[in-house]
Amino acid sequence: MGLLTHIATLPLAPVRGVAWVVERVVEAAENEYYDPEPIERELAALEQQLLAGEIDEETFDRREDELLDRLEEIRAHVRGTGG
Repeated sequence: MGLLTHIATLPLAPVRGVAWVVERVVEAAENEYYDPEPIERELAALEQQLLAGEIDEETFDRREDELLDRLEEIRAHVRGTGG
């Protein structure tokens, strides 16, 4: 950017700053949403609940399917973004 362009767009600096912050917030939210660790912990806890008799087999199967679907979504996202 040339000096004149920089001076001419100076009034837009707050907008650029807000846009940068929004991008960082979205990035952090996506990182948290696509983190497989909480899902894996929840799967382990679910198995413990089944073994302890706290939940029945049907509840376990239903919840396990939901968690495995979520885990597959995360893995597909990671493969799709090359990360």
